[in-house]
Amino acid sequence: LSPTSPQNSSFYFNTFAKMVKAYELRGQSKEDLLKQLDEHRKELSELAVAKVTGGAASKIAKIKSVRKSIARILTVHNQQQKEGIRKAAAGQKYISKDLRAKKTRAMRRALTKAEKSRKTLKAQKKATHFPQRRYAVKA
Repeated sequence: LSPTSPQNSSFYFNTFAKMVKAYELRGQSKEDLLKQLDEHRKELSELAVAKVTGGAASKIAKIKSVRKSIARILTVHNQQQKEGIRKAAAGQKYISKDLRAKKTRAMRRALTKAEKSRKTLKAQKKATHFPQRRYAVKA
């Protein structure tokens, strides 16, 4: 019996029975992630066929975990790609919008510290000519 033969359905159940963990995926290379993604997608298509043909309940129940595993692999892959782009864009004058800090709309539009601290010429003159008075208070 080969592992791909339909008689040996326990092979697939044992291979991907556990859901993949994101922290385990983070240490893997891009090629490993894509290979694992391809395997999970193949398994999902086989499970979908099993569902249509009236396969075992264990196979139908496994569809959810395989879909979640695919999502985890894609999430980690996208995070790694974005991190690589972030490193490449570091130190540049302009950063693309998807790499900028999200924060809130109001926070993004707020004045910077330098802009807040600036004074008009009139305010500067007033501050120099009429400084704040200091009073000595007896205890």
